[in-house]
Amino acid sequence: MKFVPFYLPTLNQSKAVKRAKTVKLLSLLGITLSLALSQTAWARTEVQLTEVRLAVSNSFDLPKPVIEQFEQQNNAKVSIVKLGSGNEMLNRLILSKKSPLADAVFGLDNNTSAKAHAAGILKGQQPQSKATVVSLSRALPVDFSFITLNYDKQWFAKNNLPLPKTLDDLVQPQYKDLLAVPNPATSTPGLGFLLANIGGLGEEHAFKWWDAMRQNGVKITKDWSQAYYTEFTLNGGSRPIIVGYATSPAAEVFYSEGKLKSPNMGNLFLQGGSYLQIEGAAVLNQARQPEMAEKLVQYLQSPAVQDSLMTSMWVYPAVKGTKAHPIAVHASSPKNAKSLPAAQVNSKQKDWVARWTRVVIK
Repeated sequence: MKFVPFYLPTLNQSKAVKRAKTVKLLSLLGITLSLALSQTAWARTEVQLTEVRLAVSNSFDLPKPVIEQFEQQNNAKVSIVKLGSGNEMLNRLILSKKSPLADAVFGLDNNTSAKAHAAGILKGQQPQSKATVVSLSRALPVDFSFITLNYDKQWFAKNNLPLPKTLDDLVQPQYKDLLAVPNPATSTPGLGFLLANIGGLGEEHAFKWWDAMRQNGVKITKDWSQAYYTEFTLNGGSRPIIVGYATSPAAEVFYSEGKLKSPNMGNLFLQGGSYLQIEGAAVLNQARQPEMAEKLVQYLQSPAVQDSLMTSMWVYPAVKGTKAHPIAVHASSPKNAKSLPAAQVNSKQKDWVARWTRVVIK
C-alpha cells in the first residue's frame, strides 16, 4: 500500500484562504449592489417618462423614428390616439371635452379649427408658431394639400373618352357612373370638395349640379380610402374618376419603386373642383400634460417632421424654407383652388351638409 502524506495547513496558508474568501464575498456583494443600482436607475427612468397623448385622424402616418426623436429629446412617451376621419375626430373631441381623450390634437383644418374653438376644446393661448406659407386660425399650421379630382389615365385612353373640361360635363350621359366621391358628412376630402363646389360654382348652381350627378350615377363612399382603394379603376374598382388629393400621382410613382417613371393617374383641376386644405395642431383645453403638449405641437413644425410629410402623409410642409422632396415634381397644384372663410364654413357647414344629404342621399 502506497503511503500518502497528510499535511496540516500552516498559519500563512489559513490567512490566504480567508483573504480569498473575503475577496470573493466582496466581489459578489459588489455585483449585487451594481445590479440593484442599475435596476433602480432604470426604474427611475421609466417613472420620469411623461406620457403625452396626441389625437389624430386615420390619415396620420408620421414615421415612427420621427416620433421617437421627440420622445428621446423630451424624456416623453407619445401615445397616438386615432379618432376616425377628420370630422369624426372633431366630434369625439367635442363630446369628451370635460374629460379630454388627449392633450393635443393634430389634423384640425381650415374647415374645422373655428368649430373646435367655438366648442371650447382648445386652450386659449397656443404656443408660438414658426413662419409658415399658409395661415390657420386657432392652431399652428403643419401642412397643406389640395383636394381635387383624380383620374385613371389608362382607363380614359383605353375607352377613347375625352377628359371632362368642366364639372357640368360630368352630368352628360357619356360620364354616367364614372365618379366616386366621399360623403362630406363623414369625410374631410368629401367636405372640402363640397365647399369647392359652393365656392367655385355658387351655392345654388352647386346643389343643382349635385342633383344632376345623383341622376348620373355618382357613387358616394364613407371616406377617401373606400373611394381610392375600392372604387377607383386603378385599384380594381369601376370608377375612373374620384375625389382625392393632388399629390396622389406622386405617391403612385414613389410606391412603384421604380416601375413607374411618370404617374399612371392625373388631376382634373376643374372650376369649382379643387379646395385648399390646411392642417394644424393645437393644445387641448384641460390637457393632463399642457407643457409637454405645447412642446409636441411645436415639434410638428420642426425640420424632422416637415421633411417627412411629403412621403409619409403626402401633404406639403407648411413651414417656410422647408426643402421640397424630389418626388414632388410628380405632384401638381391647382391655380383655381378655393378656400372659404373659416367663419362662413363654421356658420354654414351644418346646413350645407344637411342640404347635400337631402339632395344626394334621400
